[in-house]
Formats: sequence, C-alpha cells, structure tokens
Amino acid sequence: MQAYIRPLRSLVAVALAAVLAGGATVASAQQRRLPFSAGELANYQVKLAGASVGQGTLQVVGMVNIRGEQTFHTRMTVNGRVALARVEDVYESWIDPDGLFSRRFHQNIHEVRYRRNRTYDFFPENRTYRRENGRTGSIPTAQPLDDLSFLYYARTLPLEIGATYTLPRYFKAEGNPVVLRVVRRETVEVPAGRFRTIVIQPVIRTDGLFGEGGRAEVFLSDDEHRIPVLIRSRVPVVGSLTMLLRSYRPGT
Repeated sequence: MQAYIRPLRSLVAVALAAVLAGGATVASAQQRRLPFSAGELANYQVKLAGASVGQGTLQVVGMVNIRGEQTFHTRMTVNGRVALARVEDVYESWIDPDGLFSRRFHQNIHEVRYRRNRTYDFFPENRTYRRENGRTGSIPTAQPLDDLSFLYYARTLPLEIGATYTLPRYFKAEGNPVVLRVVRRETVEVPAGRFRTIVIQPVIRTDGLFGEGGRAEVFLSDDEHRIPVLIRSRVPVVGSLTMLLRSYRPGT
C-alpha cells in the first residue's frame, strides 16, 4: 500500500500583491499582471485509479512577513483514504512578490506509516538554507523554487504551445533543471464545469509525482487566471493519480 501512496510527497506539486508600506502603488501594478492574488481558493476531488478517495486544495492564504520581507503564503493539501491507508499531506510555500522565488518551504506529511515534518528557510542572498532542526546547507540558485511554488510560477509564463522552459531553480541541486513543456490545448470536463485548458508537463529530476517517470500533466485554464483545473500523473501499482477542480474562488 505504501508503495503507491508515497509519490504524493512531491505533489506539491505564486500569488503576489502588496509590499511593504510605501510601496503599495508598485505592488498594485504588479498584482494586476498576475493570474492570482491573496484569497484565491481551489477545491479538488482526488482520485486514485479512477476511484474517488478524498479531497485537496490549492490556496493563496494571504500576505506574511518573513524576516522583514512581504511574501505570499500559499498552501496545498491532499487528504484521502485507500482501504485502511490514510493520506494527510500539507505543503506550504512563502513566495517573494518581486523575484518570484521561495523564502520558506514547509512539508507536513502523513502517509500510512510514513511521516515527515520539515521546514526550509531560504536565504537567497547567501545561497543557503536552514532547517527547523538547525541544520544548514547550500542551495544552487539565488532564486530558489520548491514543488509548490513551481506550480504557481508556471502560471505566470506565456505558455505558448510547443514551448519548453528549462529552469535551474529547484532548491535541491539534484532536482535541476526543472523542465516545463507546453504540449497542447484541450477542453476538459471536471466537477466545476467545462474548461478550455493549456496542458503542461512539468518534470523535476526527483522521484515522485512530478519526477521523470511520473508523466505528470497539469491542465491550466486558458484564460487570464491560469487556474489548475486538473492535475494527473502515473503512480506505481495503482496507475494514476488525478485531482479535479470542484470549485474556484478568485482572490481579492
């Protein structure tokens, strides 16, 4: 059972707005150029091998100050049950509104008997990180992104069909480069309705849902919001994991 639930760890799988006092005009102008904002909330139906097993969310919770810098606090949750196995995952990323990079990444994972609770604080100016346990290390870029912030970052790209974006910005060196391929347009039906979408294939050089063997696809609405309408990937044993949009509330 654990063998096919475990890939959910990398799902996890960037909304921007107001900055520090005195910079509101600049921040408002930047927010208008983005497809999301604080308060955005998407709810999902989660399926494994075609069977509904739970629910998930993608949310821009709001603005949070991290070491004197304003950031967007984003969160992804995946909750479900398969037979006697339970999945309760939370991923959070705090994203800088100017550089579109992560300043903090948090994982709180509970999958069957596996547990992980880690927080990474990133210091881009020094290309270093610090864990919640005090352990420190280096990052390969001054603009680090994690699994969750990459998904938001992708929404800001032009996404022309046939384009490939090669991005050496993953916070772990072994995960680089992240490759985003824009493969096609497709109209899909999900619980929230019918959407015209742009389909991208993200590949991070790690194991899991967005890993090279996962053949993941993310369906973004073909409009100014770039809503993640559908996320799916190949999963060992079960064969497929799918998140389908049930409801969407734009930010304010």
